[in-house]
Amino acid sequence: MTEVTAGVEYKINLDGKSFLLDEKKFNLLKNINSSSSITQAAKITNVSYRTALNYIDKIEEGLDIAIVNTSKGGSGGGGSTTLTDEGKAILKECKKINAIMNLHREVNEIEANILEIDKNKGIMKIQMNNIIMTLPVQEDYKVGDRIIALISYDNIIVMLKPQESSIRNVLKGNITEMKLVNEMIRLVVDVDGINIYADITLSASKDLKLTIGKPVYIGFKAVSIATLKI
Repeated sequence: MTEVTAGVEYKINLDGKSFLLDEKKFNLLKNINSSSSITQAAKITNVSYRTALNYIDKIEEGLDIAIVNTSKGGSGGGGSTTLTDEGKAILKECKKINAIMNLHREVNEIEANILEIDKNKGIMKIQMNNIIMTLPVQEDYKVGDRIIALISYDNIIVMLKPQESSIRNVLKGNITEMKLVNEMIRLVVDVDGINIYADITLSASKDLKLTIGKPVYIGFKAVSIATLKI
């Protein structure tokens, strides 16, 4: 089967103008900020100096702002390039998006049907096997549509018993697998024949005395579910 991967672009909006910043340009800005040198940043980013200058020109022309400040050194050199306030603001927004994407990189993918839509309450219900979940209304969906529900591993709360909270989706299951992944415990919970993955800290796993075969409840907010129509 052909492997499919997706790249990332950051859409920057400024005073009515917009520019799509790809990962290469984002990395160049990040490396300029850390090295204070276009030459050094170009090497780290693995592009030529001329290409780096071209990237900077395109961003500045697209947004009609200056994103770098260059100061010349004396006869012995020593010049430097730093990001302007606008350049730093762009870098900060891209880093925020990047951090969120890295946090939610791994997701449960669950195929389901739209069971009910209540526009007055602003919610809809989806069903897979005997499981019913609640999520916010999506305007372009209708009852009977087939969708994929996406739930990040780290958005799932593991409980020994249901608790009164704002969480609208609480499901009972049994732990079928536990393993250490990146200093976190990754659980696989069988909920009515569907495997749902959750990441929790090692200390939380010990506090809850979690073991394979133990019954648990998993919970997640309605707004934490993203969907794709099939």
